[in-house]
Amino acid sequence: MSEASIDVVLRAFKAVEMRDAHAFADLAHPEIEFCWPPVFPYGSATRAPNAATRERPTWESTWTPVQPTEGERRMDPRVVAASDHEVVVLWHQRGVDAAGERFDGEVLGLYEVRDGKLARAQMFYFDPAAALDFLIRASNQ
Repeated sequence: MSEASIDVVLRAFKAVEMRDAHAFADLAHPEIEFCWPPVFPYGSATRAPNAATRERPTWESTWTPVQPTEGERRMDPRVVAASDHEVVVLWHQRGVDAAGERFDGEVLGLYEVRDGKLARAQMFYFDPAAALDFLIRASNQ
């Protein structure tokens, strides 16, 4: 059973890397919840369909401008633990600003799979202050 959960989560990562919204939607539970550190513009918990209609920035709208190439979008997900319904993944958040400054920070994500779909994603940035500082500098260029 854990293999099926791992497969769902890794396919979701691939969809995010490829910016394939349709593939991601196929993998997402109708009540998916995203929990981001509150320090980010897209921070806090959001549930679908609220996630798509909220007025605050989203993870995608925040990071897409600083991820112009496949290299910056590459997350290199590595499963570090899994059970029947939860998967823990270590991955990289990358970006590059207009001046060429690069960011590469590690994130630990806890993902819940329910009914064969990604139902919850909670992210823990190893250095959220550095990621936020990068995003602020990049948005001011």
